[in-house]
Amino acid sequence: MKSTKESNDDEIVREIEKEKIEPKKTNNSKTLFLILTISICTVAIITTIILVFGIDKFRNLKANIINNELNKENTSIKYAETVPVKSDGVYITDVSEVVDEVMPSIVAITSKTIVSSGKFGPYYYYGNDDYTTEGAGSGVIVAEDDNNIYILTNYHVVEDTNELTITFINEETCDATLKGVSERKDIAIVSVSKDSINEDTLKNIKIAKLGNSNELKVGNGIIAIGNALGYGQSVTTGVVSALNREVSTDTYTQNMIQIDAAINGGNSGGALLNSKGEVVGINAAKYSSNSSYSSVSIEGMGFAIPISDVESLIDTLIKGENDNGGMVLGIEGYVTTSGLFSYYGLPEGFYISKIYPDSNAEGAGLEIGNIITEIDNNKVTSLNTIKKVLNTKNTGDTVTLKIKYPSRNEYLEKEVTVTLK
Repeated sequence: MKSTKESNDDEIVREIEKEKIEPKKTNNSKTLFLILTISICTVAIITTIILVFGIDKFRNLKANIINNELNKENTSIKYAETVPVKSDGVYITDVSEVVDEVMPSIVAITSKTIVSSGKFGPYYYYGNDDYTTEGAGSGVIVAEDDNNIYILTNYHVVEDTNELTITFINEETCDATLKGVSERKDIAIVSVSKDSINEDTLKNIKIAKLGNSNELKVGNGIIAIGNALGYGQSVTTGVVSALNREVSTDTYTQNMIQIDAAINGGNSGGALLNSKGEVVGINAAKYSSNSSYSSVSIEGMGFAIPISDVESLIDTLIKGENDNGGMVLGIEGYVTTSGLFSYYGLPEGFYISKIYPDSNAEGAGLEIGNIITEIDNNKVTSLNTIKKVLNTKNTGDTVTLKIKYPSRNEYLEKEVTVTLK
């Protein structure tokens, strides 16, 4: 018979053997429940963060946690922090409210010009039939008084026209009168008598609000409205591509706003607007692939006259006074670059057929029959070549002319300096 101690020892051995054969089981269901609970809580916390702070905040938090862990392992690794961009600008996506507000201030302009096929040059005649050409442009209502409303447009829209008509927002058409022009700034004012406008139209139209083009920045959103191709008012949008771009035409050189909004024929004289609906420019020109740059493809290069550069002239033009800022020689004549004039042996340039009394030309001693071949080293191919140079001058400035004049059977050359007054 075993002793009590031996019996206890045998019991212990049996328990140990049992543990070896059948290890104590863990509670798997409890473990799985715990893991699932932790996962659900984690998803809930992440979802709450996203809903409360937004996905960007969550991404930034996640990035910061990763950066912190990386920095613990290697303190030499640094990552840029996410810094919010502060901007007071407006990225234009829907301009319908601005357009609705401004459209009553925009008009379409139709011009008619009588072209005479009579005298060509000082010597030759080829028929006597007149015909009428029609042009399309745009304008902006900028002022009114008891009798008239006044519309700002481009000078080249109304240049040499014999008849002007204005079409308002409700399609009513009225005759207009040219009041004053600034050729060097390429702007003009036309007026429409209120007596010719019906009451409904007077209620619908409004005066545009002028902005400050000097406050524009490259990248600002802009809106262009105008009578594109004469089809009626249309809207294009874009940004300010550049400021103070020097643009030259046949008659002027001035600094303009470059934009990427589509500008087409008929848009000239229309409004360039900022995001507030203020007029900051007058659409005036574009570069196209069929211009002198025809060897390259050109898109999105439109130009507008800054409103702040011409605002001070508006009152002058409304009064019926032309802008006298540019200088003139006081001459009339003909271009002698065609084959016809070459046939008669005339030098190429501008043939003076008339000199106005007390003019700069008379004071400089120019004579009828003189041919201006150069002005300030610019070869003269038209009267516009002369105008373009003179439009950059002020009273007291000088210009240097190269003149060819007849002497017996030949033309001699001389240089004349003209002091402008």
